[in-house]
Amino acid sequence: MTTQTEARPATAWKDMAVGDAIPPLTTPPISRTTLALFAGGSGDHNPIHVDLDVAKAAGMNDVFAHGMLSMAYLARMLTDWAPQTALRAFSTRFVAITQIHDAITCTGTVVEKLERDGERLVRLDVQTANAAGEVKLSGQALVALP
Repeated sequence: MTTQTEARPATAWKDMAVGDAIPPLTTPPISRTTLALFAGGSGDHNPIHVDLDVAKAAGMNDVFAHGMLSMAYLARMLTDWAPQTALRAFSTRFVAITQIHDAITCTGTVVEKLERDGERLVRLDVQTANAAGEVKLSGQALVALP
């Protein structure tokens, strides 16, 4: 698992531009221990994520990561950059299976700056990808900035 860090101060809204990237987050390779800990912490005990026999019976070569684990990594990237209280919206689409042993890199890019209800916001395209560059999750986040 990645280490816990305090949120870095988000860049001020006035200094952000469409196309700017926020600091990425790269995880260590996902291990069986990671999957077991996530299953316990999330309450998602679907055996296809932790039991090799079940995964093989379903036609998979091995167990694979929970989609919500990758979404949690994206959320960590966002909250490492801006306080959790600044997050206004966050959604993802599951694109492909994240395999065991994949190291995941989370990225976010500003696609829009806007003001709404007195807040200055940035809309980010966010995604996870493995070391080969294969996208696993894609989505958007809306973050209020100072």
